[in-house]
Amino acid sequence: MAMKYLGETLDIHTGGIDLAFPHHENEIAQSEGATGKLFARYWLHAEHLLVEGEKMSKSQGNFFTVRDLFAKGYKPSALRFALASVPYRKQLNFTFDGLQQAASSVERLRNFTDRLNRGKFPAGKQEGMAARIAKAAEEFDAGLGDDLNTARALAAVFDLVREANIAADKGEFRQGDVPAVLELLSTFESVFAVVEDNDGEKLRTLGYGSAERGPGDEEIDRLVAERNAAKKRRDFATADRIRKELSDHGIIIEDAKDGASAGNASEP
Repeated sequence: MAMKYLGETLDIHTGGIDLAFPHHENEIAQSEGATGKLFARYWLHAEHLLVEGEKMSKSQGNFFTVRDLFAKGYKPSALRFALASVPYRKQLNFTFDGLQQAASSVERLRNFTDRLNRGKFPAGKQEGMAARIAKAAEEFDAGLGDDLNTARALAAVFDLVREANIAADKGEFRQGDVPAVLELLSTFESVFAVVEDNDGEKLRTLGYGSAERGPGDEEIDRLVAERNAAKKRRDFATADRIRKELSDHGIIIEDAKDGASAGNASEP
């Protein structure tokens, strides 16, 4: 079946570590014996999950579906970040505390990106920042090139976010460094896909965050105005709280230069 759709040689073959022997070894023997060609160029064997320190199994009942987690109020971006935070060959201990930490990490990235897009920084470039950005980009690529070491790649970006935020808090970060940082964040997003705040849309597609249970038009307008005012006074905690409240009801916030607007995730 694989050969029918992908050809006699596959670029990437994935599977759990428990399938490496004998299943995949038998698969290689059968396929290469039949074709005389290399069956797969790369094999990615993922480790199994632990749940709260214990082996995940149906018999113990300590497993969750994606829908289970969304029904508990967790966002797609948080789950995606949590699962990507540990390299695929390492065993991930899934915990709800870890999932909450992942959500906080995603918000940190989104807040930083928003700060770059909307902030007013002094002209020019900060001494040494260009080299620091280049180093982070190089380390990010090196992490992914190191057998998809996602932990290393994430650390490279978060180290830069921390240093840039500190510089901005001190008034040292410069407008001339914004494009290079945004470019790195764009590269990051093309891999991890958690910076764009589209959780409400994804949840609504799966049947969560029904508009009937959400706020009315007047309430939405009030919340959007309150969020715009909070952002102007740099009260990001309040702004994030309002964005989360609306997102939980399937209402997507669209930020623009003249303020934010809201729309249903189901709208075109």
